[in-house]
Order: sequence, then C-alpha cells, then structure tokens
Amino acid sequence: MTTSMTREQERLRWRSRRGLLEMDLILQRFLDQHLTTLTAAEVRAYDALLQLPDNDFLDLAMGRKGPDDAALVPVLEKIRQS
Repeated sequence: MTTSMTREQERLRWRSRRGLLEMDLILQRFLDQHLTTLTAAEVRAYDALLQLPDNDFLDLAMGRKGPDDAALVPVLEKIRQS
C-alpha cells in the first residue's frame, strides 16, 4: 500500500485479523480494495460485523445467511465482490 493509513484504518485492519484463515483471506482482499474509500456509514457497518463471532461473520460474508440489519448490506456486498 503506497498511502499511509489513518489510525482508524490501522485499527480496522488490526481488528480484521480473525481466527479462521478463510475469513482472514476474505477480509484482507476486501481491505486491500476498499479500506481507503469506505464511507463513515460503511466503517460503522464493518465495525459492527467485526463484533460478530467468526462463523456468523463468515456466513454473512459468504451469503449463506442475510443480515438482520439492512445497514450492513452495502459493506457485505463489497466484501462478497472482493
């Protein structure tokens, strides 16, 4: 990455480290493509997703289940497209 990250971006990248290798790979691709362009609403939604247990987050990221909160949909779509 050629630009320096803000503290918030560094925090999100650190919190994105997960216990499941598959989640680590998915989130790494997502962050590499979108971290610097996330809106404030997307950052809040992503932060909410990071609160979930790995398996629940993986189910949402893989589209195996839908989110209870519609505000999560835009960031989940970006994750799935990454």
